[in-house]
Amino acid sequence: MGDSLELSNVIKIPVSQLKVGMFVEAIDKNKSKVNIANAGQIRSTEAILKLHQNGITHVWVNGERSLPELGFGRQGVVATKVTTTEVASSKVKPLANKSKVDRTATQKKAQQLIIEAKDLIQKVLSETFEGKAVEVEPFAALADNMIESVMLDADALKCVSALRSKDAYLLEHSINVAFLLVTFGRYLDFDTDMLRQLAIGGILHDIGKIKIDSDILNKPSKLTAEEFEHVKLHQTYAVEIMEQSKGLSQISKDISLMHHEKLDGKGYPLGLKGDEIPLHGRMSCIVDIFDALTATRCYKEAMSPAAAFKILISLTPFHLDQKLVYDFIRCIGVYPAGSLVLLSDGRIGIVWESKGHDALHPKVKCFYSVKHKCYTKVEIVDLSRSSFHIEKGVSPSSLEIDPTPFY
Repeated sequence: MGDSLELSNVIKIPVSQLKVGMFVEAIDKNKSKVNIANAGQIRSTEAILKLHQNGITHVWVNGERSLPELGFGRQGVVATKVTTTEVASSKVKPLANKSKVDRTATQKKAQQLIIEAKDLIQKVLSETFEGKAVEVEPFAALADNMIESVMLDADALKCVSALRSKDAYLLEHSINVAFLLVTFGRYLDFDTDMLRQLAIGGILHDIGKIKIDSDILNKPSKLTAEEFEHVKLHQTYAVEIMEQSKGLSQISKDISLMHHEKLDGKGYPLGLKGDEIPLHGRMSCIVDIFDALTATRCYKEAMSPAAAFKILISLTPFHLDQKLVYDFIRCIGVYPAGSLVLLSDGRIGIVWESKGHDALHPKVKCFYSVKHKCYTKVEIVDLSRSSFHIEKGVSPSSLEIDPTPFY
């Protein structure tokens, strides 16, 4: 049986090559095409994982009814088998070094990097579910591009990564944890090799969740004690997955295995205490919590960074390393690029550029007036040269409008 088959605008592909936005109209069952009643576009990563969990290995995709940006022509397209190494080497291109950063260009490159990272992680998650070992090489290439993007224009990547979807949490959380670890590590003057190991660990830190019941993982209400114990098994699964992976450094493994440990020894899976948790392990605990708090989930709305910082501080010194938490806050900034703020004149804006500015006076991309309840002319306001100031950070859920189009 081939990996893909073209029939007019309908093709047969492995579930491991499915992407969000593809239109699935039939499944392959006992080597026969079986039409499904709930045909439609794949809306989330969880939908793909459910196909895996139901034992479906191939599906029939209607190229014409899939999202156009996925590359299907009017007559369909043959899906070719691609290895994760090929994905990394052929799609993720290094960002060019420039003495003067072009924000428009770096924003586009950051968007492309995030898209390609999601594709790669989705593919590896699918392969892992099928029992295949994780290949480190493509993640190393992705990590190098992420490091270069942070060094070239971290604000651009922060703004792009601020765009969140609760339906793609597992993918976005993995990417953001990696990006935050690289940013934090650079602030702490880690060398490039260490940054690469942090990035790979961040990307793979939740890989064990691929084997967790998706209904429990995405439950909109509080988990029962039994359900929480089931979710905690993702650490056990992560150990099993990583033991099969060749070339994965101990530091990268630690990021995955230690991000739920606590300094007082009450964390899991090993109950490590104090100095038993190395610096990079302590960093992963802080970054994982911060990104989870600032993300929209099926059971909660996203917090503003300022609110998340307060929670991080409240978890010191028994759970989190106090000095590291304050280092992290200084690294990210009180108002991180990509976060939403309310200005003193009543306008809402996105923190657009913080590099080279003091923490309280970044450049803000304004687009809405709370006072007049209407959209305004889009304007970049440099608060270091303006009479306006930031009143407070705001969370997307507190707004009556969608800020997404202005990122």
